[in-house]
Amino acid sequence: MARSTLTQILEPGDEKGGRWLRELGAQGLLALLMSDAYEKGALPGASERRVTGLRARAAGVVPGQRLTAVRALGGRFVMPGDTEWPTQLDDLGDARPVGLWVRGLPDLRTWALRSVAVVGARACTPYGAHMSAVLATGLAERGWVVVSGAAFGVDGAAHRGALAAGGATVAVLACGVDVAYPPGHTELIKRIVQQGLVVGELPPGDHPTPSRFVLRNRVIAALTRGTVVVEAEYRSGSLVTARRAQQLGRFTIGVPGPVTSGLSAGVHELLRGGATLVTDAAEVVELVGDMGDLAPERTGPVLPRDLLDPGSRRVLESLPARRAVSCAEAARCAGTTDDEALGRLYELHSLGFVERCPEGWRLASRAIRGSNARRGDA
Repeated sequence: MARSTLTQILEPGDEKGGRWLRELGAQGLLALLMSDAYEKGALPGASERRVTGLRARAAGVVPGQRLTAVRALGGRFVMPGDTEWPTQLDDLGDARPVGLWVRGLPDLRTWALRSVAVVGARACTPYGAHMSAVLATGLAERGWVVVSGAAFGVDGAAHRGALAAGGATVAVLACGVDVAYPPGHTELIKRIVQQGLVVGELPPGDHPTPSRFVLRNRVIAALTRGTVVVEAEYRSGSLVTARRAQQLGRFTIGVPGPVTSGLSAGVHELLRGGATLVTDAAEVVELVGDMGDLAPERTGPVLPRDLLDPGSRRVLESLPARRAVSCAEAARCAGTTDDEALGRLYELHSLGFVERCPEGWRLASRAIRGSNARRGDA
């Protein structure tokens, strides 16, 4: 109850508040802030103005009220020490959340163990929305949990991609878990509650602010194994998430876009700074997954002439494009003997690459398509 009450008093990411919490304990800190007999200097490093503000907040708090509210929604409050607490959040040190308000049935700690963040621009392009949805769908199909912030643009596309694949997704909000923000995503957030998890540091009823969005991003970065950025300008909250992930030793991943697009400029700068470039979910899993989770090898199409041995390929390349040559001329151009050239030419003839004519040998008039397997009627 003390920790849940402190989420109404301390702002997310307050490192000084985290230090006081670590040194005094939740009950001790709450009692100090709500006491009528506060002694000056009891909170190290806090100015008188800061203490006055915190105590004013504490005076308007009813302990346990928000716990009752979240339970009425079917939610819960998870804090350090609980079996459901994702211990990777402890990497944030004194900036770790006081606790997390959670809606949804799955276990947060278990889901976070195999999760990837997909974040990006709110005003994304159709390309950005498409890539986000495709990545999220691919990750969900491979058994990974997609984490994002439920915002417009890339976030919403990522959540929808995971849901469409019948997969798991977690929305980390910068407001209370009972507040649908943005309002246009009310139905999406309801769907996430049914199929996934909605998580937030702020108690039910609290509204978002610009600073809370930025601070929310550290939770997304710490909660997941890696952060994928799909479209971001130079000044972007998504880049804040990615850079925090780098600081925490998580994988930082970027999806490239057109160099002429300002919405991809931030991603490209991130890639220049050491992030890993990916183009699909398989490449993401290769980074964040277990040993052996390799993306398929990427190769161009194999042409029939690629399968020829070097000697035959040299003879084939010796034939001009628009005229026939004698066997002797082909041998001279290929740097081989007449006898070997003749054998190679008949082999190439049987495979359909060349044809015999009164003037000698020339390239086949009809291009080979598909397999270069020997043809019995050649």
